[in-house]
Amino acid sequence: MTDVQTRPDTEITGTDEKAAGTSTATSRRVVLVGAGALGAGCLLAACGTDTSTSSGTTGSNGGDFSNNPAPAGSATADPATGGDSSGGGETLAAVADVPEGGGIIKGDYVITQPTAGEFKAFSKICTHQGCPVNKVDGGQIACPCHGSFFSIKDGSPTAGPAKKALPETKVKVDGDNIVAA
Repeated sequence: MTDVQTRPDTEITGTDEKAAGTSTATSRRVVLVGAGALGAGCLLAACGTDTSTSSGTTGSNGGDFSNNPAPAGSATADPATGGDSSGGGETLAAVADVPEGGGIIKGDYVITQPTAGEFKAFSKICTHQGCPVNKVDGGQIACPCHGSFFSIKDGSPTAGPAKKALPETKVKVDGDNIVAA
């Protein structure tokens, strides 16, 4: 059995610490309070309000995402046309892959079919804080980060903190494919 000896607190924090002008207990408290304040500040910053710019070139989180992204491997998005500047025609999805009254997320886009034969494509980047949307269900496009929902018909926000619609890219049917117009 181990023999444990105890001393009164006054002996532990006696004259040596007082002479040095510090206290271990005080230092720990300061560190813990500082860490708690830092954690609270980070939490509040993560759940801030939408402060995105009107130009749509810089996200509210300071990121460099565009509200009109071009597909990977293509030229830069052209805000005037809503598509890419490479002349369009890039295949986004097969017609058969997009369910009527729903949609799919493929590449940088959410491709929807609100009514039979009508196809739409929207940016998959939420206009609230720049998170990618992750689901299309029940006529809604869902963002998992803060609970925003968008219409599959026009990309407009239907619930949550997002205030702006998902940017649309014009598309057309070319044979069995949906292509950028």
